[in-house]
Amino acid sequence: MDQRLFYTSILLALVLLLLLCASVAMRSRKEIRKYVALLDLSLIPPMVGNMIIVGSSIRARSLIGCYSYFIGMDLVMFALVLFTNAYCRGVNSGSGKQHKPTLVYLLLLADAVQLCLNPIFGHAFSVESVEVQGRPYYRLVPGVGQIIHRVVDYLVAFAVILIFILAVIKTTRINRERYMVILVSIIVVAVWETFYIFSRTPIDRSMIGFGLIGISSFYFSIIYRPLRLLDRMLSDIASDLSQALFVFDPEGKCIWANQPGLRLAKVDADRLDGVNESLERTFGSLDREEKDWVQSIVIGFGDDASYFLLQRRSISDDRNRMAGSFLSVLDNTEEQQRIKRELYNSTHDSLTGMYTKQHFFEKVRQKIDAGDGRKYLAVFVDVKNFKIVNDIFGSDFGDKALQQLADHIRSFMTYRCVYGRLAGDTFGVFVPADEFDSAAIESSLAAFSVTDGVLEHHILVNLGVYEVTEPSLDVSVMFDRAHLALSVVGDEYKTHIAYYDSKLREMVMWDQQISASLHGAIESMQIMPYLQPIADSQGRVVGAEALARWIHPEHGFLPPYKFIPVFEKNGMILDVDRHMWRCACKILSQWQGSHDDMFISVNISPKDFYFTDVVEEITGLVREYGIRPEVLRVEITETVFMSDAVEKMNILARLREAGFVVEMDDFGSGYSSLSLLKDMPVDVLKIDMRFLSYTNDGGRAATIVKHIIQLSDDLGIDSLTEGVETGTQYEKLAEMGCKLFQGYYFAKPMPVSEFEGFAFGTDG
Repeated sequence: MDQRLFYTSILLALVLLLLLCASVAMRSRKEIRKYVALLDLSLIPPMVGNMIIVGSSIRARSLIGCYSYFIGMDLVMFALVLFTNAYCRGVNSGSGKQHKPTLVYLLLLADAVQLCLNPIFGHAFSVESVEVQGRPYYRLVPGVGQIIHRVVDYLVAFAVILIFILAVIKTTRINRERYMVILVSIIVVAVWETFYIFSRTPIDRSMIGFGLIGISSFYFSIIYRPLRLLDRMLSDIASDLSQALFVFDPEGKCIWANQPGLRLAKVDADRLDGVNESLERTFGSLDREEKDWVQSIVIGFGDDASYFLLQRRSISDDRNRMAGSFLSVLDNTEEQQRIKRELYNSTHDSLTGMYTKQHFFEKVRQKIDAGDGRKYLAVFVDVKNFKIVNDIFGSDFGDKALQQLADHIRSFMTYRCVYGRLAGDTFGVFVPADEFDSAAIESSLAAFSVTDGVLEHHILVNLGVYEVTEPSLDVSVMFDRAHLALSVVGDEYKTHIAYYDSKLREMVMWDQQISASLHGAIESMQIMPYLQPIADSQGRVVGAEALARWIHPEHGFLPPYKFIPVFEKNGMILDVDRHMWRCACKILSQWQGSHDDMFISVNISPKDFYFTDVVEEITGLVREYGIRPEVLRVEITETVFMSDAVEKMNILARLREAGFVVEMDDFGSGYSSLSLLKDMPVDVLKIDMRFLSYTNDGGRAATIVKHIIQLSDDLGIDSLTEGVETGTQYEKLAEMGCKLFQGYYFAKPMPVSEFEGFAFGTDG
């Protein structure tokens, strides 16, 4: 086969491949595509020129081939510099920025110009005819211009080779292949071209190497994927990935992304060059001083906010050099919204949407500590008789009432106010004093009603107001004071707002003072039993009721109303009752042997049943003092049965089984006495004489009392009337069949020593 034809065929095939590579490169979306296409296209002119030289036997045609070849070489060097600068970007400079070698471009331009002037001056080259395989062939005869051309091109080629050598040295072993193959190709072609120059062979076969450089550059720039690097990185990532994942080479260029990553960056798999720009548009700059980092990023506001967790990890090779990195982006918006919902639910009331009590108090404390210079009011909002509303209209209507009241409260509030739900039917509001329009609120509350379909009902709402004069107070205390102010309203239906004032403040201080001194008062016997005599129908003293009295070292004699209600409210009444129980047992033990039949009645407050085992405590005291149970009578009020009636009846039944006499105080003053009487395990009914004063019709009241006495007698229950103040009352009640009597007619409550002198005719 003709050697020229064979060589020309190879070059033609390579030219066609280069055209194909350039076309594919331009369709790629990689940033380097234009440099690859330019390099591949620039290789075609010198190869075509060489084909003309090899295939031509005409001098003029051979000269055309030479000009195409030599000027094309300058174009190749120009394209090679551009490609090298883009391909090796970041490896050598470290910054990733592209530097333009302007001097190189000027040298190549000058060389191309001087070659173009060769037809005029003949300084660069000429051709001479030689015979190859029996046919004429025009071989190059170099001149000074050609030598200059070769020096320029070799210098540029040497610089390119040096850049690739540095890239091979600086990059990791995993990435070295993509630089090494192109470097070897350039070196082989340079050596091959040098051999052609010095061998003076008629045909320049190094052009085949030019084609290989173009093809290898295309492959490693457009097609090649560093699979070993990907395998190394992906092995560190969990197999089940829902988050977006991006893999980067050491220069920070994205080389792979999973499907969530492509969707997040809004790019296609063959356009990964746009990943960095897309991520920066979404999340801002991802450059950090640390190689490995984790960051939470929020995009948007409120309910429209999206939450992302970004994690960057670098991968090192076996020589501890960075081989690449990956970025995972977890869209945890759903998780964050769930957390926000849980946080909202933990800090907001599910029915009204207001703050819960604890969170409300925290917000109020934050507002106080912020100190904006305003005066604030703590407002306690209470729905009067809400339980009755629930009982009559049902819980659904009750819920609707609370929701509408919450909305009503919001309508009066500004952004400076804080409000929350404190308990079932109570709310709290913390409002600037200058924004609290009492007249408007009073008018609004007077007309407030709840509507649910066709059902409408007026709801009575009261406000207790405390002006915050002591910011250091616990927030709960502030609202306790506001709540306390409601005691002024009472059952008043025209007044809806009450203020905590100096009188209430003094009452609170008094409550705190006596509560703090209770235990000391018990130990020092400041609190002592006063005994009020109980007489039978013949007027003989048969027993007494032990009543607590406080002889205060500063305030003197304290009547019961000064301290008993306080202790009933705060639960400390149990301490007083225990003291009275013990004192009564001690007195009874002292009477044994001389006054064995004399009894003492002691009170059991309703709250005592919740705070202690009443049966165990009282029976224990009886055993401790060695007295008979029947001389220590226990007295309860019918309010005990307002809740947990069955349980209370069981407790009283146990006391009776133990030998105690159970008395019911204030019978007839309640509303359920007669319905309970058939089931109540009691031995004595105490009828309050005040019952007769509740009506102007004394005759009817007397008839009722008579029948109560008769009814109790029929049931085997003794009757005891208290509050007897006159002899007439005593005689009349005795005629009705009453067995026992107590009141000022016989004697007021008195100290034990006085009682003993009164009842036993002794001085103690």
